Amino acid sequence: MMIVKSNQEQDKKTIADKKVSEKLIGEMRKYNKQLTNAGVLLDLSGLQGSSHGTRIKFSPGGKKTVVDGPFTESKELVAGFWIIDVKSREEAVEWANRAPAPHGPDQESEIEVRQFIELEDYLPDEAIEKYEEVASIRLEKLSQMKREARKSG
Repeated sequence: MMIVKSNQEQDKKTIADKKVSEKLIGEMRKYNKQLTNAGVLLDLSGLQGSSHGTRIKFSPGGKKTVVDGPFTESKELVAGFWIIDVKSREEAVEWANRAPAPHGPDQESEIEVRQFIELEDYLPDEAIEKYEEVASIRLEKLSQMKREARKSG
């Protein structure tokens, strides 16, 4: 996953506020097309500013607190992401290096590259096979229940 970082100043501005240049939008579209053509792009999106967000804080003892944005105490925020499927960390870093500056060439920008946790990272092969078997059975039962519900409804 390639995560586009944002700071407080950038977070206050939306794409509409920035009046993002057509040049930057064109560069992003070209880059996204390269990811697509290479067959590595799984998903991507830009995110609204934190003023449109909500956080749920989990505290010891099970207490939960809902906090509406903006999140002015945060030094770093997430502005968007790409999810790519590549063979190595190095390949992911290469793709991140090819990206246009997310906030424009005159703004400081940062892309963080992170790897998803896979079942294989924690479970032996036998456990993964059992998990997939159980998941398959559950999906089949769910599909069967949906078919029966449609017939009776």
